[in-house]
Amino acid sequence: MTTIITNELEIRYGKTVALTCVNIEIPAASLVCVIGPNGAGKSAFLKALAGTIEIHRGKVELQGPRPSFVLQSTDVDPSLPISVRDVVSLSRYPIRGTFRRFKSEDHKAIQEALDRLDIRKLENTQFHELSGGQRQRVLLAQGLAQESDVLLLDEPITGLDVISRNIILEMIDEEVQSGRTVIFSSHNLNDANRADQVLLLKTIPICYGPPDEVLTEINLRSAFGEHHIRVGEQLLIDDPHHDHPQTHGEQKIRTF
Repeated sequence: MTTIITNELEIRYGKTVALTCVNIEIPAASLVCVIGPNGAGKSAFLKALAGTIEIHRGKVELQGPRPSFVLQSTDVDPSLPISVRDVVSLSRYPIRGTFRRFKSEDHKAIQEALDRLDIRKLENTQFHELSGGQRQRVLLAQGLAQESDVLLLDEPITGLDVISRNIILEMIDEEVQSGRTVIFSSHNLNDANRADQVLLLKTIPICYGPPDEVLTEINLRSAFGEHHIRVGEQLLIDDPHHDHPQTHGEQKIRTF
């Protein structure tokens, strides 16, 4: 059964084309990585699947409930009084209703999400007091607690500490094994190698398919242009517009 189908999908920001000519089918219970240089349309693609952005042309067909969409963690206003548990609980209001009491299944979904992201001990901590990796894990827990069949993650492990990264990757694997579809964007092509399918974008799809078919030197050069360095048998990608403190803009992506 196919979870998601896009047909001539095109997204624009004003007159600027962010993404166009996307025609793909994403099977249920699969792990899909969306990669490409900064500005290639990765976030626009995820927003289109989530239904949070206007589609200029074409359409997205989804089977089942609305996907859960998790953005990258950002800075939080210290004056905002919201705890970790409060943030995760927000995911249940669209299901239960803003003014209705939570039922046992709501509390169970919240508790399980806190446990799976290893943040139960932080549930009473103010969200703004957390590290970047901890905040990202809280947002992932919020996405899990929504209990959707499709989980959309916008660069969920970029620039995170090793502990948070490993916890999130384990959670992603568990979601796919349990029958859910997970679609995540990344600049790290080592992460793309873990996926069942890879969508390589540069405003238009360069290639879509298994990692071995997509992550070839020809395809990567088409997407990243001259922002690459060959060192022996290894190809490195340097995306100067998407630098992170832990990666310094240059990432080992694949051995050819």
